[in-house]
Amino acid sequence: MSFSAFIQQANTLGSQRIPFFFLIDFEKEKPIIVPLEKAIQQGIYYMISGKSNFTFPTLTDSPTTQAKEKFPITFTPLPISFAEYQKGFDIVQQELHKGNTYLLNLSYPTPLCTSATLADIFIQSQAKYKLWLDQQFVCFSPEPFIRTQHNTIYTYPMKGTIDATLDNAEQLLLNNEKEKREHYTVVDLLRNDLATVAHSIEVTRFRYIERISTARGDILQTSSEIQGQLDSHWQAHIGTLLDKLLPAGSISGAPKEKTVQIIQQAERISRGYYTGVFGLFDGENIDSAVAIRFIEQRDHQFYFRSGGGITAQSDVEEEYKELIQKVYIPFQPSTSK
Repeated sequence: MSFSAFIQQANTLGSQRIPFFFLIDFEKEKPIIVPLEKAIQQGIYYMISGKSNFTFPTLTDSPTTQAKEKFPITFTPLPISFAEYQKGFDIVQQELHKGNTYLLNLSYPTPLCTSATLADIFIQSQAKYKLWLDQQFVCFSPEPFIRTQHNTIYTYPMKGTIDATLDNAEQLLLNNEKEKREHYTVVDLLRNDLATVAHSIEVTRFRYIERISTARGDILQTSSEIQGQLDSHWQAHIGTLLDKLLPAGSISGAPKEKTVQIIQQAERISRGYYTGVFGLFDGENIDSAVAIRFIEQRDHQFYFRSGGGITAQSDVEEEYKELIQKVYIPFQPSTSK
């Protein structure tokens, strides 16, 4: 399906208040939109803010699924070399100093050795937004994209990460000048994005701390809440609204158009569904997520996609550490090694 056809179909279903699931890739080249009752037929399993289209018997009865019960899952990342990462980082720094971008999210795939299937990871991982596209990828995202309620639209940019086990981790994160500037930039970007589809934009919560559990220990991240007011009957323009807001600012950068071009130059491979968005329209409202914390399957190899925001103040060694730190699966310690 072309993206123009996606926009038209989303607008039509929205105007008729017909619930649907949607998935949009970063490049807008292979969007998916499907009525909720037909998602499983296309190998789509989701859990979004507690709403799901499956029960565990549904999954475990599938011929492609081996996750009949919980068992210890092992995984070993094989990260990109520091030298290879630095090549992309240097390209970004050159563009930053030219003024062509002032925040760019640089990401790379990490080969992953694991005892699990994508279905195992989907079932045992814990996240507010989970998605499994059979034979392609699993995503366990902590980051909302947009939500709506009573004609109010919300977005929650997430920028800034630290190991929660460090002494005074919360204060270290909140006081870090690089992380602070990065967060200010993405909040400003998302305020401007929302202003293209809504009015009365305001930041209602700024740089609050969220704790995320992983098998290797907790991490802290900073998020903000931004909201705006939509016109009545906005549902008839859902596809148009999504088009205006994509790609998500927190995983691209600013200014968007030029920054996306630099991303393609530095990363050298397409992102596909990684850092795209997915969500539900229930007939009245949208709830959606940014597709981060993402494991894709290519042939018989798994790759964990991760990245972080780069600014002119970024330190290459710290950014490389963050890339690796984000290679985690949010299991309880009792179900992983």
